[in-house]
Amino acid sequence: MKIAFYGSSLLSAYWNGAATYYRGMLRDLAQRGHSITFYEPDAFDRQQHRDIEPPDWAKVVVYPATEAAAQGVIAEAALAEVVVKASGVGVFDDLLLEGVMRAARPEAIRIFWDVDAPATLAEIGAAAEHPLRRTLPSLDLVLTYGGGPPVVDAYMSFGARRCVPVYNALDAETHHPVPAEPRFAVDLAFLGNRLPDREARVEQFFLQPAAALPERKFLIGGNGWESKAMPPNVRHIGHVRTRDHNAFNTSPLAVLNIARDSMARTGFSPATRVFEAAGAGACLITDAWVGLELFLKEGEEVLVARDGKDVAEHVAALTPERARAIGEAARARILAGHTYALRGAQVDALLREEAGRKAATTKRSAA
Repeated sequence: MKIAFYGSSLLSAYWNGAATYYRGMLRDLAQRGHSITFYEPDAFDRQQHRDIEPPDWAKVVVYPATEAAAQGVIAEAALAEVVVKASGVGVFDDLLLEGVMRAARPEAIRIFWDVDAPATLAEIGAAAEHPLRRTLPSLDLVLTYGGGPPVVDAYMSFGARRCVPVYNALDAETHHPVPAEPRFAVDLAFLGNRLPDREARVEQFFLQPAAALPERKFLIGGNGWESKAMPPNVRHIGHVRTRDHNAFNTSPLAVLNIARDSMARTGFSPATRVFEAAGAGACLITDAWVGLELFLKEGEEVLVARDGKDVAEHVAALTPERARAIGEAARARILAGHTYALRGAQVDALLREEAGRKAATTKRSAA
């Protein structure tokens, strides 16, 4: 099928946590025979911080961040058999949503793909006339990269015809074990941008344990932390390019996952970093959230912390041998059940099912 996908960025992970998800998912769909055009705005300096060049498995259209340019790419939705508007494009989101769904052919499959469901649901819940809330009943599918039953129930209550979680996963060709690098060799590393609904949890789960273990070394990567006061045993290295993620994950004794506030409350929302770290064979320590057991087993494939004290105790007690065993077990679990090949098969089946349903509806209407 010919897919028109309107998202934040396929080419750059700069201030764009969905990039890995888009790449893994869309590459697999392309390998299944789908033809993909990805539309992304030239915004937020992402084009100046590209992690990849345009791939051979998708056509990428980078358009100026202007209303006129947005209208131009909206018109191209009429050429597609599947029209996808993702959340969080960051430029003219409402215009794009209403425009591409209106431009789509009657027989086209219309999808809203939510990469931050807790935030989206909070936004539309507070505004009865929100464009997405008005549009939901006319869509064929809502796909979310996390959220589980709470998100499905919420979307259905707002009028969605069907909502299906399509979780983050591992692209084993991109994220895998590599030799350790001295620049990332610390006791605990954390990678994540500084965001308002994550900062307090970073203080609790990362900075407080670092202060409690002054003899240990800690590393933080991501945008926005340069002005944050930190203990002297914490080193900040700024944005970490995708090509360095494997070494970032394999070199420390352990890596830390910290969910944003909204994701932790909602549950069933494993971050991309969880699968990247597991794919690299890293020993992962994560904050606790509902649904974790669907992906990794506590104590054997992941270490779970309920607060900063738990993080400090995990780091203090962890040996290289145990860290290696946990990382290997996590990698085996994720490779067996949580790859983009499996997620791609899930989405491919959904698309074919929806295409069959719409064709049957059209045939009945003609009769």
